[in-house]
Amino acid sequence: MVRSAPRPYPPALAPTRAIATVLPPPTLADWDRCRDVTRIHGRTFYFACQLLPLTERRCIHAIYAWCRHADDIVDTAAPGGIAAAHEQLDRWLATIDRPVDPISHAFAWVIREHGVPTEPAQDLIAGVRMDLERASFETWDDLRWYSYCVAGTVGLMTVPILGCIDRSALPHAVNLGIAMQLTNILRDVAEDAEMGRVYLPDEDLARFGVSRESLLAMNPDGDFRGLMRFEIERARGLYRSAHTGIPALSRAGQITTIAGSHLYREILHRIEERGYDVFDGRATVSTRRKMRKMPLVVAAFLRMQLSLVGTRPRA
Repeated sequence: MVRSAPRPYPPALAPTRAIATVLPPPTLADWDRCRDVTRIHGRTFYFACQLLPLTERRCIHAIYAWCRHADDIVDTAAPGGIAAAHEQLDRWLATIDRPVDPISHAFAWVIREHGVPTEPAQDLIAGVRMDLERASFETWDDLRWYSYCVAGTVGLMTVPILGCIDRSALPHAVNLGIAMQLTNILRDVAEDAEMGRVYLPDEDLARFGVSRESLLAMNPDGDFRGLMRFEIERARGLYRSAHTGIPALSRAGQITTIAGSHLYREILHRIEERGYDVFDGRATVSTRRKMRKMPLVVAAFLRMQLSLVGTRPRA
């Protein structure tokens, strides 16, 4: 069972530690490997990143691919292989200093080149370790801490690439990551149940009379629709909070983040359209539907630019 960690939330970032090792820039093959991992495993994330210039897009792909590999170590751990998985995670974290393959090379280079803080990478590894324990989450604070570790940290690692100029915006980057993680949890209730996992907080299950056993059996009891509505509104509140920090990014970072937020929220709409049935196939957003959202993304971006008239210039 995971308790809320006794750390500030969101955590205050320590200064980026100096890494003495000098690395050559990644090769085109290194970048391509990171791109392919992102395209295959993070389709909505990948779609939004297409709005970035090539240099920044490659860096975001490298961050995503490094984080994805850590998640894969846990998801592919054999029964009884928890100790081995922990050792693999230790070795993967060490690649920040000593990269061993195209993904870790690209990630380690991005860390050095762009001053990406290393503390979120450490927290991400701590977060994926929780899945090795098949943890339950008693409260929203417990789940929020886990979601910070496995997703809010990605926001903290990407904001230097997206041109963040105001450290006070970092909590909003964390909230966007947590919103996206909660969206994933709601979309993947059935897939997680097949792996013996229930991420929704026990206190929320009890509030709506839904038992963990019924979710694991993929035949929910109680007011499951009410539970899903409640969690969807929680996610939307986090998206609204995250929006407040977007003006702190470069223009390219702004439109990319607006796109990612809009497209991820479409997953919530799809869940609603399906009558909250997350057990009869995954709620996905088609490429055509994503394209139909782009005029709304552009309109939101232009409204933001108008609201920033008279403020300091944005990159």
